[in-house]
Amino acid sequence: MTSDHLDGALRRADPDRWLATRFIGDARARADVLALYAFDHELDRAGRVTSNPLIAEIRLAWWREALDEIHQPGPVRAHPVAQALAGAIRVRGLPRAPLDSMIDARIGALAAPPTDLDAAIAWADDVGGSAAILAASILDPGGPADAAALAGRVWGLVHLRRAGRAFGAALDAALRDQVDEARRQARRLSARAFPAAVAATLGRAPDAGPIEARLRLIWAAARGSI
Repeated sequence: MTSDHLDGALRRADPDRWLATRFIGDARARADVLALYAFDHELDRAGRVTSNPLIAEIRLAWWREALDEIHQPGPVRAHPVAQALAGAIRVRGLPRAPLDSMIDARIGALAAPPTDLDAAIAWADDVGGSAAILAASILDPGGPADAAALAGRVWGLVHLRRAGRAFGAALDAALRDQVDEARRQARRLSARAFPAAVAATLGRAPDAGPIEARLRLIWAAARGSI
């Protein structure tokens, strides 16, 4: 699978964050963020393609082993996402801990899916927050990558809501509060790093259809504000 095919696959699987990458001017940085989001999609897919938790955990363990290879000298397994992620990690020196958190959260959810708002927020931090921090560090290595963490949390909560894990009015209220705080934090990001946070704007309209979502993302990117 070429980088163009990887780009197309993410466009179909994760159109909102794919669109956010269109606002990344540097082609190499865009490719590395795409690799990160494609990794996140593969982890998400591991739990959706089978109803057997054991098989899902084996799939996630496969990605843990891929990270082992990536963080050591030597070859990496011949999987297009693993290869692309290896390039991003090795060139940019990305830390492993957030990547492990993304795997750990999904393994934990196999046995105990989030059933209340606190658990949902913890899951969103480990998955969406970790991805957003890594994306911001790719886009602006010297900047405050942690400023994208709450935006990633919002995206994670939107993802849960869309997956049918709604927690009633409490989640909608939390999203409103979280978006406002994520916006304040995202002001610390440089213009280069802002695409790592822009998808959080959908926390204001988690039920938006594809066209509305696209317009909201474009408008947020144009304003430079969630």
